[in-house]
This record gives sequence, C-alpha cells and structure tokens, in this order.
Amino acid sequence: MLGEDLPGDPYSFPAAYPQGPGYAPLPRDYPGLDEPGYPDISGYLPDAGYPGYPQDRAYPGYPYDLEARPLEVLHDAGAHRGWTRDDPPVPRQVNKESAWDDSGSPVQRPAAPGSGWRGSLSRVTGGLLRFGESTADLRRRDLINRIRTPVAGGHHRIAVLSLKGGVGKTTTTAALGATFATLRGDRVVAVDANPDRGTLSDKVRLETAATVRDLLNERGQVRRYADVRAFTSQAPSRLEVLASDRDPGVSVAFGAEDYCDAARVLEHFYSICLTDCGTGLLHSAMSGVLRLADQIVVVSSPSVDGARSASATLDWLDAHNCGDLVRNGVVVVSAIRPKSKSTVDLDRLEHHFAARCRAVVRIPYDPHLEEGAEVELDLLAGQTADAYLALGALVGDGLAWPRRLTYRSALP
Repeated sequence: MLGEDLPGDPYSFPAAYPQGPGYAPLPRDYPGLDEPGYPDISGYLPDAGYPGYPQDRAYPGYPYDLEARPLEVLHDAGAHRGWTRDDPPVPRQVNKESAWDDSGSPVQRPAAPGSGWRGSLSRVTGGLLRFGESTADLRRRDLINRIRTPVAGGHHRIAVLSLKGGVGKTTTTAALGATFATLRGDRVVAVDANPDRGTLSDKVRLETAATVRDLLNERGQVRRYADVRAFTSQAPSRLEVLASDRDPGVSVAFGAEDYCDAARVLEHFYSICLTDCGTGLLHSAMSGVLRLADQIVVVSSPSVDGARSASATLDWLDAHNCGDLVRNGVVVVSAIRPKSKSTVDLDRLEHHFAARCRAVVRIPYDPHLEEGAEVELDLLAGQTADAYLALGALVGDGLAWPRRLTYRSALP
C-alpha cells in the first residue's frame, strides 16, 4: 500500500524525489522547454506540481485513495477528500462491481445477471454488456432472503400434517426441510412422529439405524452436537432426519411426553425442527406436537377427498384450541399434474383454503418425487423447485414471530 515502504509517518513524503532512472533533471537546453506555457520542472521539487501525484492524501483525482477506503465511507459526500496525514493506514479494498469516473467518484454497475438471456449475453461478451437482473432473478433473491429470516427465540417448530395418507405429507416435509437446510446457515432437523412406521427416513440415505426412541433412552448422555448427531442421518442438503421406530408396536408407545422430551433435546442444537406427523390426530403424540408447534403446514391432494380431509383437519384444529395455528398456517396442494383430466376447480379450492389460512401453495407434479426415494433438490424440475422456494419463503416469514405461549407449559 502507498506509504508502507516509507520510513516514519506513512503519509509523509520526502522533501524531494530521489535521483534515479527516469527522474534526472532535464538540461536547460532541452528542446521545447523555452516554449510559452511549459513549466520549469528542473529538479522535480515537490512544489513543482508533478502531474498526477498528490501533494497530500486529499488529492481529489487520485483513484488509489478511493480504493483504499472502505466502500461504505464513500456514501458520505466528500469523505474521500477529508483525509489527513494523521489518518491510520487502511487496507486496500477493491469492489469488482464498481468503477471510477474522471472525478474520482464511484460508479456502481448493475450486478451480473444470474439466469436467462441476460446471463448468457453477459457471459458471451465477457461482462461488457449487462442488462441487470430480470424480474425472476429479483423475485428469487427476495424468496431466498425470506427463507433466511433469523429465528426468533433461537428455535422454531413446524408441524406438517394431514388426516389423509398418501397426499405427499412426508415428501413435503423432506423437500421443505432440504430447502431450508440448503439456503440457511444454521442446522435443520426433521423428526418422524408417524406411529404407523413412518417413511421420512426413506427420503435420505441412512447413516445410522438409531431412532427417536434411542435418543430418548440416552438423552442423559447428550451434551454436545456430536452426541445428538449420532442419532440422525444427514442428506446432501444438510437436512438431518431423526427416524421413527420401524416396529409399529414400539412406535405406538411414543406419546406426548416422549415427543416433548425429544423436543427438549433437539432445541439446544437445531434452529428449525420440522415434524412429520401421522394421519391420526387423536394419537397421543399429536397433542405434544400441536402444543409445541409454532407453525403448521397442512398438505392436501388436488382431489375432492384430499381437499375434504385437509378441510376436516383445519376444522379439528379449530375445535381443539389451535385456531391460531390455523389462521397462521400454510396449505400445500401437492402433486398437481399439468394435463390432468380432473374436474376439481383448483382456483376455487385455493380460495377456500386462503379464506381460512395465511397462504396456499401449489406444488406441481414431479417425476423425481413420485419415485418415493431420496429427495434431491437438484433433480427437481424448475417449476417444482420454485414452488418449494415459495413455500419456504412463506414459512420463513413466520420464523420471526414470537414463540407460542403454550411452549412454557409443555417444556418446563
């Protein structure tokens, strides 16, 4: 950096420039020195006004001074002109997306577009032609920012439920959890609370045979994240899954207190916990799930019976002191085929749920999800990935809400 090789004060300059190659005084008989208007520069004294070199750090036309200052200082008009010799050296910081005009002021260029013809044109021309970001890119950035909403209270629980099986509830849990885990920097875990041999663990590659029951049996030994990590399987998206017991006879014994105990352990190591619930709302574990839930996602299929089951789920919640969850909930209409012969009016269906809940999201049919195997976001069709991005943004809006008061009664 300028001044670092000079002795003493980094902003002090020698009284005269040292003699050396390229700095020797020109002879008096040098051709052209006697022409009118040509200054006498013999000796290269500091006061001779050597063109382009500042006499102090306040020289307004010297771009290095601007690059050396942190970019936020430039927002103060004339801040780069107020430096003194007493200012400490500032590390060089270069913004690749900015340039300097003739007056030394920063000129912001539009960010390089990420997709579409704008991105292709920018790459072909080496960045010489830029048309800014498209509306789709701006919308995607907004959705991602909403997904990255900080979690109020440090922990947030999302219950994914439906009275009807086979509507995509487990797939929605895995895909939504993977979206959060991919785009956020904190830890996300999904818990299988399905008493009828839950299949959430089928959505990731198993790393352990441990289940939620094993975690409960050894919860007294869990002190660090590495301890609880021994009971979960992690997908490439960084989503972790805590599986349920494979033996239905054992999982039936998983009740409300068991779920609360497991939740007490997980809240110390994860920011977001998604719970894949069973179809039985009267199951004992369900009371614990709903008591602790900060948000719910109700999944429906684009069919008459699926919509009726989802509506019945909302009715049951309203009747059991969970009206706040219903009003702030999100309904997912899953696996909508583009050329379906169904006579169900999706717009009318969406309007019905929108009148009761905070939002409704349509998830299109996707061949990768129909396989029923591991969920990988990279293998989803573009429209499906965008739909889960929109779902994540809606649920992400709720991450900033205060914790529900029922949390205190459930977790003393």
